[in-house]
Amino acid sequence: MQPKYKRILLKLSGESLMGNKNFGMDADVITQYAIEIKSIVDLGVQVAIVIGGGNIYRGMNEAQTGIERAHGDYMGMLATVINGMALQAGLEKAGMFTRLQSAINMEQIAEPYIRRRAIRHLEKDRVVIFGAGTGNPYFTTDTAGSLRAIEINADVILKGTRVDGVYTADPEKDATATRYKTVSYQECLTNNLRIMDMTAFTLCMENHLPIIVFDMNKPGNLARVVSGEDVGTLIS
Repeated sequence: MQPKYKRILLKLSGESLMGNKNFGMDADVITQYAIEIKSIVDLGVQVAIVIGGGNIYRGMNEAQTGIERAHGDYMGMLATVINGMALQAGLEKAGMFTRLQSAINMEQIAEPYIRRRAIRHLEKDRVVIFGAGTGNPYFTTDTAGSLRAIEINADVILKGTRVDGVYTADPEKDATATRYKTVSYQECLTNNLRIMDMTAFTLCMENHLPIIVFDMNKPGNLARVVSGEDVGTLIS
């Protein structure tokens, strides 16, 4: 297979690492993801990754927890670094060279995020994992993914989910829902298709950065997506 995209940003949710567990991470899922990612690295694709932290900590209602929003968001950023370290270990075990960069300085475990350094790592075929979101509260990891993808001049954002694309309705609740093969940014806004939060989505739309939503849990899907096959939904 010949890759259609030279440089991609893969956006994963923290919950995806849980597998069938209720909390934390499943080693089998990390191993499977490492195999999938290696398959596209071997094709010559430059890979950057942003992962959420919802499997460890998700910002909750301040009234319920007593934790103010900004404080809770920083806790969530630290959770993304833990996930990034776990994924880094899995990727290196599979034989890849990696770098973990954090938007919050923690020199003992991760490089500080420096755009030019990140691009240079990608040019040297290292997988770069971006942790700690944007380093600012009130922004999601979806926004971090969009921002980093634009900064590193990625060709596309690949949003790995547990469904095989964007549907007219929730396919887990509505049996009549149909999958879009392609959909425009404007259609997503008009039909209130919640692919990402509005800040993240607007960043992609304003910078003409395409998004592909696909099922990350189906073996071989990631390689098929980067090769341009009809997998998932293309938003452009």
